[in-house]
Amino acid sequence: MSRSLLERSLALLLRTASRLLIALLSLVQSFGPRNVRPVPPAVRPLLLLSGVELARRIRQRQVKCVDVVQEYISRIRDVNPIINAVVAERFTVALKEAQQVDNRLAEGGEDEKSLEESVPYLGVPFTVKEAIALEGSPNSSGLVSRKDVIALTDAPVVTNLRKAGAIPLGVTNCSELCMWYESSNNLYGTTRNPYNVDRIVGGSSGGEGCIIAAAGSVMGVGSDIGGSIRIPAFFNGIFGHKPTPGLVPNGGQFPNATGLKAEFLCTGPMCRYAEDLIPMFKVMAGPNISKVKLDEDVFIKKVKFYSMEHDGGSPFLSKVDNELINAQRRLTEYLEVQFGVQVQQVQIHKMKYAFQIWSAMMSSPETDGKESESFKDLMADRGKEIKPLWELVKKVLGLSLHTLPAIGLGIVEDLAKVNQQNNVKLMNMCRNLQNEFSSLLGDDGVFLYPSHPVIAPRHHHPKLMPFNFAYTAIFNVLGLPVTQCPLGLSKGGLPLGIQLVANHHNDHLCLRVAQHLECAFGGWRNPGAP
Repeated sequence: MSRSLLERSLALLLRTASRLLIALLSLVQSFGPRNVRPVPPAVRPLLLLSGVELARRIRQRQVKCVDVVQEYISRIRDVNPIINAVVAERFTVALKEAQQVDNRLAEGGEDEKSLEESVPYLGVPFTVKEAIALEGSPNSSGLVSRKDVIALTDAPVVTNLRKAGAIPLGVTNCSELCMWYESSNNLYGTTRNPYNVDRIVGGSSGGEGCIIAAAGSVMGVGSDIGGSIRIPAFFNGIFGHKPTPGLVPNGGQFPNATGLKAEFLCTGPMCRYAEDLIPMFKVMAGPNISKVKLDEDVFIKKVKFYSMEHDGGSPFLSKVDNELINAQRRLTEYLEVQFGVQVQQVQIHKMKYAFQIWSAMMSSPETDGKESESFKDLMADRGKEIKPLWELVKKVLGLSLHTLPAIGLGIVEDLAKVNQQNNVKLMNMCRNLQNEFSSLLGDDGVFLYPSHPVIAPRHHHPKLMPFNFAYTAIFNVLGLPVTQCPLGLSKGGLPLGIQLVANHHNDHLCLRVAQHLECAFGGWRNPGAP
């Protein structure tokens, strides 16, 4: 039997089993209480403006900062009981900080231009992923053993935003230790999708994606080592950018990445309006922003576009949903008709092994040759050693403090260490794939690729398709900048989207294309709006 026939047979077996299990789970869920409604739509005018526009109106004294912050506090109080996105708030302090902004402006000692340059987000509210330190707020990363940990300082990226005048409202939910694509843990519970609370929000920055989409926050701070910005941005219909590695500081996170993994982890902006992507990115990156050409004009007619509609048929991943394929085809047709560009369809065969490549790179040793800190070490949090298989037994008996995905990852991590020879082959494949993308994209190319193979699934369904995050994760180990861009809603009212991928340090290409596509495809859609 040929290898290709074996792979096709395995793919058919795994997909059939997955579909049967998903169908069974859906049947079981259908007998329970169902609540498929979206959150009430945002109707207050201040909730429907970008951060850039809010900052402008505050600087020009057209609106008081206190009124803006109070509007967002009220919105969070309205929607959070439904979606469970914000897990700790600082509303009283935020209102005091807003009053200080109004007092500063009332003194009239600074002109509008100088304010725009020195504090571009003066008075604009934002939220932060709970795994990223916000002084005085929890910093547990959903780990029960860290339930009493409070951040004593701000993470550098939070410091940069506050220096730019932005006001944090609170911290948002994530998956346990930020390594799963459903934001649910045993400390804060499960976050629910604002378009349909029966669906997931993605992870690990799922609380951020959710509260921004629900108009409870203008913008937010996420982090991404396998898609943790882009998957929630996709499932919640907003924009999210994974930058070129090394531009935005990753300090002040738990868990943080070390060694080679530090090259895969990226902190980046999440927002409803594409207008905020570049200004946020500039603020978050600080001096490092000079390494990219964010102010360079991008002419769509001069961009070389490449499109790939699926990974080539990995047996471990779901097939791409037809609605997502059709959305991608509408996008390519739009580019070709509107701008006369030819979108080249490509088949990059190594993408079929995205999950295996990401896993091998994540299990690679530190730069000094030492074994990197394992996921089960993080689960133990300097306490008693965690044995994943024993933890699974405890889970079945209802005795484990950890989520099933976290336990599963610990088991997979142990298995990955068994076949080191195969890992070396996969690492070489990763380097070859990096070279292939670099040659393809150059300094003027954008690659179109699905953000995920399926539209936001129901709660718990990811456990039956655990490797689908490979559609985003591959770009972490390749080190490429990627912007998740919304492309409207599905027939069922759930967000559609696309990944826009550029070459190293060409973040400006995918960001500028995203800004243009917002105008063409509508960008964020107000959940629950007719």
